Amino acid sequence: MGTLIVLGHDHMGHGDPDLGVRILKTFLQKSRSLRDLEAVALFNSGVRLVAPGSNVLGELTFLEEHGVDLHPCGTCLQAYDIEPAVGSVSSMDEILAAMNAADKVITL
Repeated sequence: MGTLIVLGHDHMGHGDPDLGVRILKTFLQKSRSLRDLEAVALFNSGVRLVAPGSNVLGELTFLEEHGVDLHPCGTCLQAYDIEPAVGSVSSMDEILAAMNAADKVITL
């Protein structure tokens, strides 16, 4: 497997959360250029990104339509009471398997 991106937050970086949301959107738009991007794992507040109305839903939908697997954590989805608009509900076992299979893991 190629590259796996891990999103554990609904924004990127530390500090101003509004800025973090904006730069995450830009990162996801630009991530199309990452060589061998095959999957995105989302956990904790990162699962908010797959919720209906998410400000990055378009970017995640584009990635999924172009062969990138989206793995939102099922336990986290339940905790936040989210039904994903994109991606397939995943278990921690599936997320760990994707990490183990990846040649490169990028954690944001």
